[in-house]
Amino acid sequence: MELRQLRYFVKVCDLRSMGRAAIELGVVTSALSQQINRLESELSTRLLQRGSTGVSPTDAGVAFLQQAQLTLRHADEAVRAAQQARLSGHVSVGLAPTTASVLGLPLMQAMRARYPDVRLHLVESLSGNLASMLQARQLDLAVLFEAATPRRWSIEPLLDEKLFLIAAATLAQRPAGLRVRLSQLAGVPLIMPSAGHGLRATLTAAFARARIVPDVVAEIDGLALLMDAVRAGLGATIQPGAAVARQPADNVLSSQITDAHVGRRNLLVSLSDDELSPAALATRVVMADTARTLVREGRWAGASLLKN
Repeated sequence: MELRQLRYFVKVCDLRSMGRAAIELGVVTSALSQQINRLESELSTRLLQRGSTGVSPTDAGVAFLQQAQLTLRHADEAVRAAQQARLSGHVSVGLAPTTASVLGLPLMQAMRARYPDVRLHLVESLSGNLASMLQARQLDLAVLFEAATPRRWSIEPLLDEKLFLIAAATLAQRPAGLRVRLSQLAGVPLIMPSAGHGLRATLTAAFARARIVPDVVAEIDGLALLMDAVRAGLGATIQPGAAVARQPADNVLSSQITDAHVGRRNLLVSLSDDELSPAALATRVVMADTARTLVREGRWAGASLLKN
């Protein structure tokens, strides 16, 4: 017995007409009649009396109608309860500092609006550290930049970021213009993240392809201190546009690096679906939606969407 059959039967009883009921239900009359016949066969009793002026329930049909209406009401209440129930739980999410600067607060706001009973634990750290934490089951989800991840992880392409040369306006060696190439950066003092940072590895490979030896004058892994050093004119840095999301832009200038191979791919990475709680699965959807909304609205500098 199916709920669909009960709904058909109740509608026919309400309208006392197979034809009118079929129209309201959006099915052909023959299909409606077939379902009613199947229901009667399963119950081994006649539920409807068919006549020239329409249909009416038999005594068995009247008794069945009351219970069918009650069953449908309970089913509808069950659906509403499931839809209105608040998802709860605890979810740990890892974001790199630049990613957190643009995604962190909007993600918190989106989760508060959609799942207020889910407690979000945000961890801001370097991408390599986040990967290790994910591997150790200390995180449920993270935005990472490296494609070499364990097979059991779930990986969703999220977005691509252009990289920018960011420097104080007073830095004499800064090349002019809103767009630059790596070849123009020879001799520019650079403040970079250390060798263990995923972005540094990307840039080292990019400089090697361009046959440029970068002039790295300092290595700083903390984004806030790195940007303070840049703002003080101690050197320029190369970062995604999100790096300046938390910073006042009064005395720093950004120039997009136009070399085709220079950029950063963002991947939404999680434990496998069967290891994630319902709250974590829901958070993953909200993270992807929020990131893509930020890109579409132009609130993630230098970012473009990736297709799954």
